[in-house]
Amino acid sequence: MVDGDFTALMSAADPAMIVVTTAVEGEPAGCLVGFHAQSSVLPAHYAVRLSKAIHTYRVGLRASHFAVHLLSVHDIALAELFGTRSGMDTDKFSGLDVDLGVAGVPLLGACPHRLLLERITLLDDGGDHVGVSGKVLSAQSPGRLEPLRLSAVAHLRAGHDSAERAIRP
Repeated sequence: MVDGDFTALMSAADPAMIVVTTAVEGEPAGCLVGFHAQSSVLPAHYAVRLSKAIHTYRVGLRASHFAVHLLSVHDIALAELFGTRSGMDTDKFSGLDVDLGVAGVPLLGACPHRLLLERITLLDDGGDHVGVSGKVLSAQSPGRLEPLRLSAVAHLRAGHDSAERAIRP
């Protein structure tokens, strides 16, 4: 059981928020993510954790590539869009400046600080999230970035509760 000390420690970490996007067979998906980190230096690898309750998880199970968009303090509207709406009933990309990267992965024009990943592994350790580890194919950072932090979006209500886990295909 998770106690208050664990929650307090995780809140103190206050991670930067990202939007992860992917696509399979022309079906785009994207979500707000707070669980992510560099996982290797050489070769460069990056890992993200996707909630099993969301559309991006379902698409991500079949995806070969992912984009990691680092959000700035000015991207609260994007955090709200990708964090509070479900891709199962909302086209999160409608009206956004989006280019398609390798394998049709949506690249958000409003988020120029990004990584493009080729999936290496998918780890399901029985929790409410799965890990996706990827080889970094490209990285873009056109200047200074002041990241949007978890504390700035903690008030948002997720589009799905973590208990709404998908049944694995």
